Amino acid sequence: MEEEYIRIISITTIRIISWGLIFILVRRIFSSYSFDFSTRIVSTLHATIAVTLATLSIQDWSCPVCPIASTSSLRQMETLAFSLSYMIYDLICSHFDQVLSIDNAVHHSVCILGFVAGLFYQKCGSEMVAAIWITEISSPFLHLREILKEIGCRDTDLNLAADVSIYIHTYFSYMNYN
Repeated sequence: MEEEYIRIISITTIRIISWGLIFILVRRIFSSYSFDFSTRIVSTLHATIAVTLATLSIQDWSCPVCPIASTSSLRQMETLAFSLSYMIYDLICSHFDQVLSIDNAVHHSVCILGFVAGLFYQKCGSEMVAAIWITEISSPFLHLREILKEIGCRDTDLNLAADVSIYIHTYFSYMNYN
């Protein structure tokens, strides 16, 4: 048990550093764009990988949150640690932006506490992984919309498509889990 925690802590630490390095690389590549643009590129990368990891860690697709309150698998814990590392990186990164947002800091802090609790108790892997899957599947669409705005595609059909995609995804996610 202790070895798993040490593994998760070391992997999380390495991933926090990796997110920082990815951000620096993206800032250099897209230096003519804003800080927010670069963070959205990194966030889209995180969302895409998080959805993939969450998809791979769901044990039973007929009931994605089953077995409820079971011990988390190693794959589920690694998925939680992956998103934990991103949240810690993003909380740190958001302090370097010109505008400090209290609601953003609270959001990140609550998410971090939730991931840490999930990793510590190892009893909510299926539920948290399903929540990551549902939440992060919409993130690329949200970021795509903002990225398109930044590169000059304001009020285009692509923005409308991104908005409709977000709405459809949110609607079906709500219907499937209620």
